[in-house]
Amino acid sequence: MTDTKEFTLPVEGMTCAACAARIEKQIAKVPGVQLIQVNLASERARVVLDGDTSWASVVQSIEKTGYSVPTRDVEFDVEGMTCAACAARIEQVVAQVDAVKSVHVNLATEKAHISYVPGVVAESDLIRAVEKAGYGATLASPSALQGDRVKRAREYRIAVMKFWLSALLTLPLVLQMFYMFLGGMSFLPNWVSWILATPVQFYIGWRFYRGAYHALRGGSANMDVLVALGTSVAYVDSAVLTMIGRHAVFFDSSATVVTLIFMGKLLESRAKAKSGAAIEALAKLGAKVAHVVRDGVETDVAVEELHIGDKVRVRPGEKVPTDGIVIEGNTTIDESFLTGESMPVSKAIGAPVVGASVNQTSAFTMEVTKVGADTALAQVMRLIEHAQGSKAPIQRLADKISGIFVPIVLCLALITFVAWGGVGSWSHGLTAMVAVLVIACPCSLGLATPTAIMVGTGVGAGAGVLVKAGDHLELAHKVNVVVFDKTGTITSGRPTVTDIWLADGTTEAELLSRAGALERQSEHPLGAAVVRCATDASVQLVDASDVQAVPGRGIKGVVDGHIVRVGNRRWLEEMGMTSFPDEQLANFESAGKTAVIVACDERVLGVLAIADTVKDDARSTVAKLQRMGIEVWMITGDNERTARCVAEEVGIHHVMAGVLPADKSAEVDGLRKLGRVVAMVGDGINDAPALVAADIGIAMGTGADVALQAADIALMRGNTHGVVDTIRLSNATMRKIRQNLFWAFLYNILGIPLAALGLLSPIAAGAAMALSSVSVISNSLLLRRLQLGREVHAAKL
Repeated sequence: MTDTKEFTLPVEGMTCAACAARIEKQIAKVPGVQLIQVNLASERARVVLDGDTSWASVVQSIEKTGYSVPTRDVEFDVEGMTCAACAARIEQVVAQVDAVKSVHVNLATEKAHISYVPGVVAESDLIRAVEKAGYGATLASPSALQGDRVKRAREYRIAVMKFWLSALLTLPLVLQMFYMFLGGMSFLPNWVSWILATPVQFYIGWRFYRGAYHALRGGSANMDVLVALGTSVAYVDSAVLTMIGRHAVFFDSSATVVTLIFMGKLLESRAKAKSGAAIEALAKLGAKVAHVVRDGVETDVAVEELHIGDKVRVRPGEKVPTDGIVIEGNTTIDESFLTGESMPVSKAIGAPVVGASVNQTSAFTMEVTKVGADTALAQVMRLIEHAQGSKAPIQRLADKISGIFVPIVLCLALITFVAWGGVGSWSHGLTAMVAVLVIACPCSLGLATPTAIMVGTGVGAGAGVLVKAGDHLELAHKVNVVVFDKTGTITSGRPTVTDIWLADGTTEAELLSRAGALERQSEHPLGAAVVRCATDASVQLVDASDVQAVPGRGIKGVVDGHIVRVGNRRWLEEMGMTSFPDEQLANFESAGKTAVIVACDERVLGVLAIADTVKDDARSTVAKLQRMGIEVWMITGDNERTARCVAEEVGIHHVMAGVLPADKSAEVDGLRKLGRVVAMVGDGINDAPALVAADIGIAMGTGADVALQAADIALMRGNTHGVVDTIRLSNATMRKIRQNLFWAFLYNILGIPLAALGLLSPIAAGAAMALSSVSVISNSLLLRRLQLGREVHAAKL
């Protein structure tokens, strides 16, 4: 099987959905392209390629279509150079990195300036290349995200100034138009109107000509083509009429349309920036400076300069600079940005800490384990960016229509002009044709879905609901069955050993020592309970070898030369054991406790009864889902009695107990075959197959990495109410998408006939076109008012 590679490229020059559809169509033709998703709102293209296909072929296809992939410039401080040969060596090595456009190393300033294609290569790759050459490199300029933000802000300020210039030049023409509408005579000579309209048409409106040129060169037609063609026809016709001495001209129409549409683009850019605010908000969370301890000396360095293995001192009140583990000191840390839990978490030696969390009480020293793109914060940002750049299936209809819409509009505009000319009014025909061209822009269609997805995923991220792709967010609102795993999902996942039964000749220390030796190498919550019990009892844990977890059954290994098994009765019976304390097992299970049997070789040493408390919000979550008309199931590998006890406590009526991990996925698939849309909620390694089998896999963020990777949605706060939030978010997002698409379609269905019949002037068409895109984005932004997670906080109070 051929390996695949994925990257996300920035794309410049897109103005409407037709642009995105055109790019997708062209890139899909490139051999080796497995997936292409172009997002108009985020101006990015996500591409999945065969391992043998070059990214350069994708960039060439984008540029051939008439758009561009911008490069990014970055500057590094370089350490270790001593002569010109050093600079030449660095340039030679870095230039060989894929997607590096240029590299210039200055020996005198000890800086390297590199231009590269973002998305294909990252800054960390460039640093590694310099290190490969035998030198050190640290980021000298602000982060790429900050640089992009500054660039966009500068471009926006320039555009605002252009708009006010355009408005100033257009104002006299508009005043004259209204004066004439009220019955007055024109007070501006045609040549003055011509002078006022010319800079508006060709300076302010140059972006439309440039976009139209690139689109036509690429063999497509987009919004820029419609605007440029419509206003140019009005402008050129007016210029000709002015030169031959006629008085009825359309300079006011062409200038006003350009100004209004330019204003609409400004408002659209501002609104789109707000829709992507979630990533920028996360980017601001990170620390800027770290106190690195080297050779006993504490030195302040930029976070970007940290390396794995560095020792970092974190003082009270400071942000943890990056991911690591505590190696000295004890403290409490606020991790609410990631988990949503308001209570600080205690940290001792060996405990993991997460970058951007806040140290609360005492200073501590940590060892860096992850930097840059590998940190938890960076992964969350990447997850959100991926989701915002993905497409929901409902968008395909809009994309398909947008791709053929502009050519149809051009034909309709021509028919309109000829039809009006046929009834003897070429002047009205020109006006109607311009109105048709201007009002028919498919921008609102192209923005209807991606803006709602961007805002929705951002709102979800703020509430601890991380959606990996737009199609998952769309499908979640169709869910009619939710299947919960028990341990770690319905329950707290922090079970405790409540009772111990010992076989004759076995001591408690022996039992806990052997069981703890195996379980401390396990990630299962029940295993953690055994280890905590042994630690609390001051039992010395011995080393175990050949430890192997048997999903759904238990764990086995060799302790002091004996084969020790810790697991359930069914598994031990399969191993040939027959002597079990049936009465004790029944008592434990009837009390809702999990009975874990410890056996050495062929002899049962004892039984550990483990109870897991139900999460505070579990009952309210189940009740809320049931009121929403959703059927709730619980699935567990635990026995029937224990499972029923927990299910009754939270109000679940459908229980599947004693189910092995492999069978969990089969049970979920069985529900799907009944025509149900199933969401599976779990947190452990043994839940991963079921998460994949479900229509929507939802993983608790407090669970195992395997489960998080297998799931479609991650609940970072670890509470069950996140499932309700997910469905509510999906419902709200889909409602916004439908509203957006309805108004976008309705706008074009009503607007084009009105324009063709001469009932809509070009100026009114331009205003309506600009407002349509802004209204779609503004409607999507209303999603930010959605309140998620309130029930959780109420439950805690």
